[in-house]
Amino acid sequence: MTSVPMDLSVPVKAPGFFGSIRKYLNILKVSLVERLAYRGDFLLGTVLRFLPMISAILLWKSVYLGADTDVLSGYTYSQVIAYLLLVHVSRMFSSMPGLAAGVARDIRDGNLKRYLIQPLDLMSYLLAYRAAHKMAYIATSALPYAGLFIVCAGYFETLPSLATIGFWLLSLLLGFLLGFFFELTLGMLGFWMLEVTSFLYLVNTLNFFVSGHFFPIDLMEPAGLVVFLKMLPFQYLAYFPAAIFLGKIPPDQLLPMLGVQLLWVLFFALVSRILWRLGLRRYSAFGG
Repeated sequence: MTSVPMDLSVPVKAPGFFGSIRKYLNILKVSLVERLAYRGDFLLGTVLRFLPMISAILLWKSVYLGADTDVLSGYTYSQVIAYLLLVHVSRMFSSMPGLAAGVARDIRDGNLKRYLIQPLDLMSYLLAYRAAHKMAYIATSALPYAGLFIVCAGYFETLPSLATIGFWLLSLLLGFLLGFFFELTLGMLGFWMLEVTSFLYLVNTLNFFVSGHFFPIDLMEPAGLVVFLKMLPFQYLAYFPAAIFLGKIPPDQLLPMLGVQLLWVLFFALVSRILWRLGLRRYSAFGG
């Protein structure tokens, strides 16, 4: 059979991001059933992620003993441990393992054409699939996380108000969208880069550091660096939700900062869509 080239110089009309809601809800349902088949892996992975907390507790205890102080940059020892526990929840929502690499691989291997010959919008499909993945993971790991927080309840000096919890949950949902569109934007670079693995490793390593995954951004020096990092979108992936829960964000700044987080979501959604359109103009695939 002779291979027939696909001319993708003109972008194929997609159904639209908000179009065909029922279709993508069905994709969400099917993907959720698929991901729940791996609930044992989710459960084991969750338990293994708790092990570094033991070393973190011992490490920060030594740090505070060595510093001979009860408070570092506004954080007590208990608040730092509580922060690290909450960052696990933040990253549960915002991390998108394999998303950028998968998109770039589909572009490189020519598998992207399945989204072009079928009535599917790439961004909508991947969003539904990732939402199902997160729902399955959160449902499976909820009990182990509840047990961990009960065991470590002593590190939480105060409990937030219901309004604060509401803002915290909203920041987690926005963190999911921000993490998704940020990773999708990185994946779209596969239209211009043959191999993105090393680049993604570098970006993700920096992301972990500047997002406050390892420790609160407030502990960094000098103060100008802290101000700069809080201007970047990465704090909303880990630091910001945890800081809301701990009451580190002044009440009068909560809504403005949530608004900025939403703007970053819209920014990366727009950039990923633009890169998708531009990439299709130079993409070509062959099928028989």
